[in-house]
Amino acid sequence: MLPDLPAVLSPGFRGCVHIVRDGQPLLTRASGYADLANQIPNTPATRFASASAGKAFVAVGILQLIQSGRLSPEDTLGRLLDLDLGRIDPHVTVRQLLTHTSGVPDYFDESVMDDYEALWRDFPNYRVRKNADLLPLFTDKPMAEPPGARFRYNNSGYVLLALVLEAVTGRPFDDAIRDMVFDPCGMKAAGYFALDRLPAGCANHYIFCPDTGEYRTNIYSVDAKGTGAGGAFITVGDIEAFWRGLLDGHLLSPSMRAQAFSRQAGSDKGG
Repeated sequence: MLPDLPAVLSPGFRGCVHIVRDGQPLLTRASGYADLANQIPNTPATRFASASAGKAFVAVGILQLIQSGRLSPEDTLGRLLDLDLGRIDPHVTVRQLLTHTSGVPDYFDESVMDDYEALWRDFPNYRVRKNADLLPLFTDKPMAEPPGARFRYNNSGYVLLALVLEAVTGRPFDDAIRDMVFDPCGMKAAGYFALDRLPAGCANHYIFCPDTGEYRTNIYSVDAKGTGAGGAFITVGDIEAFWRGLLDGHLLSPSMRAQAFSRQAGSDKGG
């Protein structure tokens, strides 16, 4: 039995709920405004920025390259990327990047930072239009630990995986993810869009200001365009389409999917 959504959701909930069971949609509901100032309501077709959920798209793209033999989990950054990676250990492997065990310094380390907006005080967010634009935020920092030493959630690692994806496919990141993930799943509304060039149907995103009791948009608080670390715009229908494509075998083979869904790091893996 479905819960009573009004009892579960807060009165100020802004977004969309889409519940599916055994492939059948049970409920879809939109609430709040996609554009607060102009009171444009959210709909099931509203595109929302997905933040770190987009790491799953990058992981699937990399696993497809491994599955096809174009990439090995043990390939290293030094072999794959013809870039100045500063103090990043060139022996970091694709596997370690995928499993957050690379030891690469995270440009947004949540163990020492709690405000993503703070990244842009000295490095304007409008400069981030592609993955390589984020490199100055972390390549001059020391490694957090030796590669493979432990699990540590890592945004920088997925920026590097996005660069690997570009290097191996010879395609811009946005195009590669569209061709490898979005199109095969029928995610027709999904894409990586610059905040100053949003297409129709995209929601604005807001930050609450306790000092004024008002909301402001986040256009100066996040990357100007999504990267391997996250930021794709998707609808709730796109989310369903992605998981259906992944579970139904349209993206990965059963054996590769089983590996992807198994534990790779943690206390019983020595990390």
